[in-house]
Amino acid sequence: MNKRTLIIAEAGVNHNGDIELALELINAAAQAGADIVKFQTFQAHKLVTSSARKARYQERLTAVTESQLDMLSRLELNEQAHNKLLVHCQKLGIEFLSTGFDMQSVDLLLKLGVGWLKVPSGEITNLPYLRQIGGAGKKIILSTGMADLDETRQALDALVNAGASKDAITLLHCTTEYPAPMQSVNLRAMLTLRDEFDVKVGYSDHTQGIEVSVAAVALGASVIEKHFTLDRNMPGPDHQASLEPEELALMVRSIRNVEIALGDGIKQPSQVEISNRDVARKSLVALRPIRYGECYSAQNVTAKRPGTGLSPMRWDEVMGRKAPRDFEVDEIIEI
Repeated sequence: MNKRTLIIAEAGVNHNGDIELALELINAAAQAGADIVKFQTFQAHKLVTSSARKARYQERLTAVTESQLDMLSRLELNEQAHNKLLVHCQKLGIEFLSTGFDMQSVDLLLKLGVGWLKVPSGEITNLPYLRQIGGAGKKIILSTGMADLDETRQALDALVNAGASKDAITLLHCTTEYPAPMQSVNLRAMLTLRDEFDVKVGYSDHTQGIEVSVAAVALGASVIEKHFTLDRNMPGPDHQASLEPEELALMVRSIRNVEIALGDGIKQPSQVEISNRDVARKSLVALRPIRYGECYSAQNVTAKRPGTGLSPMRWDEVMGRKAPRDFEVDEIIEI
C-alpha cells in the first residue's frame, strides 16, 4: 500500500498580520482535510536590511512605496499570537507548523514544541542557520527552490554534520516564483533529488491550480506543500498564487484518491474485475453446426463472448481434435 502523503496547507503570511484571519485560515485548512497548517515566523528587522528590495511579484502586488522591511513588519506574528494559533490547531486536531526565517524565530518554534522544522528555499545557503536546524533533533523539511544539486548537497551535508539524521530529512522540489509558470516546474527534478541523495522527497507547489501537486504524488512525493488563502482578491503578496478553501479541499481529496489508485504495484485482477471476466472475455464456440466426430478447424470454430468456456488461448490445442458430440451455432464447444 502506498504511504500517506503529508499535506501541508501553507497559510504563510496570508493572514495579513491579523490574528483573527489566521485563526480562520486554520479552520479552513482543518475543514479541507490537510494534515498540517503552516505559517511563517520572523522578525522583519532580523530578516532583511532596510534597503532590501522586494521580489518582482511582491512589487506587483503591494504598494510601490513600501519597502520589503515595511511589508514584512506588517506581517509579523508575535509569540502570543503563535501560542494562540497553536492552541487553536490542537483544538481542531490539525498540526501547527511554521517556517522560522531567522535563528531567534527557530528558537521560538522549538519552544512551542513543533514536530518539524522547515527550511525555506531562501535559507538553503545560510550555514549558521542550517547548523542550528540540524542540531535541533527534529524532523526537517528542506525546500530547494533556486538551488542546484551542488547547493542542495552542501545544505544537506550541513544539516547532517550538525547532527540531523538523513532519514529525518525530506527535500522539497520547488520553483521560487509566485505563481510559478508550468514550463518552470520541471517536476522530474524531484526524482533527481531522490535518486541523487537517497532521501524522501516532496513538492512545494507555487503553480496555479492543483494538478501539479496531484502529479507529484503520483510520482512519489511524500510531502505536498501548497499555499492557500480565504480569498485570492485580498491584498497581500501571496494571495493571488494561493488556493481558495474549496480548491484546497479538492486538492486533498484528489491526492487521497491518487494514493488509493496507486495501490501495491502487484499486477493481478482486482476484486471488482473478477466478476467481469466472463462477460468481457471470449470462449471457443461453433461457427456453424458441428457434427459428432468432425474435426475442429478455423472453418467451424470461432471466439465469442461469454468467457465461460474454453479460452481462445487454447486454440492450437483444440484445432484438429474431433468433436465429442453435435454442436449448434454459437454453442460453446468442448473437447
